[in-house]
Amino acid sequence: MAKIAVINRNIKRYKIVQKYNERRVNLKKKINDSTLSDAERYESSLALQKLPRDSSPVRLRNRCTLTGRSRGVYSKFGLGRGKLRDIAMSGKIPGITKASW
Repeated sequence: MAKIAVINRNIKRYKIVQKYNERRVNLKKKINDSTLSDAERYESSLALQKLPRDSSPVRLRNRCTLTGRSRGVYSKFGLGRGKLRDIAMSGKIPGITKASW
């Protein structure tokens, strides 16, 4: 199980990404707009750099909702592979059965 601080840090990053998402999109549009002058584009790039680092969606990590495990997470379920297997074997996820052939 991941440490609580690591899980909380990732939750905090999700909130920051959502907060600054609109600003980041607008600044990136300005930077990539070739009709604007170079000075305006440069100012936009400086403004983008001044945003918090955690506002970048690249810094987010998919984690298991139950254990906080960062690897082997199925995004469709939001669970790590171990917990997904346990829950599926107990029959709590409809439509998933153990493979047999």
